[in-house]
Amino acid sequence: MCDGTVALVRGLNLVVAFLCETQFPKRETSMEGLKGKVAIVTGGATIIGAAVVRAFQREGTKVMIADINDKDGQAVANSLGKDVQFVKTDLADDAQIATCVSKTVVAFGGVDFLINLACVYVDDALNATRKDWLDSYNINVVGGVMMLKAVKPHIVKRGGGAVVNFGSISAKVAQTGRWLYPVTKAAILQLTRNEAMDLAADKIRVNSVSPGWTWSRVMDELTHGDKQKTNRVGGPFHLLGRVGEPEEVADAVLFLCSSHASFITGTDLAVDGGYSAMGPEMAAPAIPKLME
Repeated sequence: MCDGTVALVRGLNLVVAFLCETQFPKRETSMEGLKGKVAIVTGGATIIGAAVVRAFQREGTKVMIADINDKDGQAVANSLGKDVQFVKTDLADDAQIATCVSKTVVAFGGVDFLINLACVYVDDALNATRKDWLDSYNINVVGGVMMLKAVKPHIVKRGGGAVVNFGSISAKVAQTGRWLYPVTKAAILQLTRNEAMDLAADKIRVNSVSPGWTWSRVMDELTHGDKQKTNRVGGPFHLLGRVGEPEEVADAVLFLCSSHASFITGTDLAVDGGYSAMGPEMAAPAIPKLME
């Protein structure tokens, strides 16, 4: 085969392998362009964040966990060895952000990837106070921007890199009683496009992931660890009939950072089991009901 055909076949194989993660979430993967690199993961002490950290560590990426939760953040770092470290970081505090970036550079020699996962979930819809709104924007949107501002010179010094922001299915649809979280997530999707445009010249790709219902602390606490109940409640909202696993979201993040995604920037990757493809009729035939 000619070089062009070989490249095409290889590219198709990579796409198929990535898409197959939905069916085989436990499969060990290996993605190019991650080994020996350095990532900062905000929110790395959460269930989904920890899955992202573990996935990076598995691929040979050094990771700095930036989280306000020092107990769980340190526990994740301690469980993964010397190439994963933790620094307590409040994204509302620019000095703490600067310290996080500085400690990352000292410990690992630079920064290649930034994962903006950390967020607050304070949402009382119309009853939310001005402070609630400002706090939500300060962490969910502005905090990620300030982190990017701090890491940019270091990513540029390494010849470029990648940023992955966390959006949500909540950014694209209306959900009862939820105003603050969805609005900040919608802002992140637009922000991702703006960042991608202005940082392209620096060889920094910026994308986002929008998870569907994914096993997380909230689900764990509300169901007392009952995943089957979570699937019974949330499964029907997804074409695949279940909620997502943290590892599935993590693999999408790694894909966007890897060299396999070298021509992808300014886009949002829905890791939602078909949630965003399903309309209000869901996956059940509606027209036959007219004949009943």
